[in-house]
Amino acid sequence: MKNQSAGYLANHMARLFARGLQSRIKPFGLTTGAFPALLELWDEEGLTQRELTLRLDIEQATMANTLARMERDGLILRRKDPDDGRAQRIWLTERARALHAPAVAAAVEVNANALSGLSDDERRLFIRLMSQVIAGLQARQG
Repeated sequence: MKNQSAGYLANHMARLFARGLQSRIKPFGLTTGAFPALLELWDEEGLTQRELTLRLDIEQATMANTLARMERDGLILRRKDPDDGRAQRIWLTERARALHAPAVAAAVEVNANALSGLSDDERRLFIRLMSQVIAGLQARQG
């Protein structure tokens, strides 16, 4: 029964992806918890905690804890927003910027290994179907 459950299989697959990614980014001093935030900040620095929370679709408290660890680990700096004294903008350190290429390469390797048993057409279909399921779940929770 569990092998016919989309939720069970998606959860199992996510754990396997995370384990593979963790083993490849740990030598860089990174964690799978920080990786999604880094992906967003590598695309666009200066986001607020709230913006990151919305983009990553995670709880505010989880984001706060993740950012505290990232700051402790020398990956980010938080600076007051000049237009809104209540908000802080998040900026990457030079250390985090230097990790961009090797960390993304590690993630690409994990994805390539995971999807190696699929043809190019199957990979595209798999990604498209996963994206549709995610969009559907988000629309129903929204």
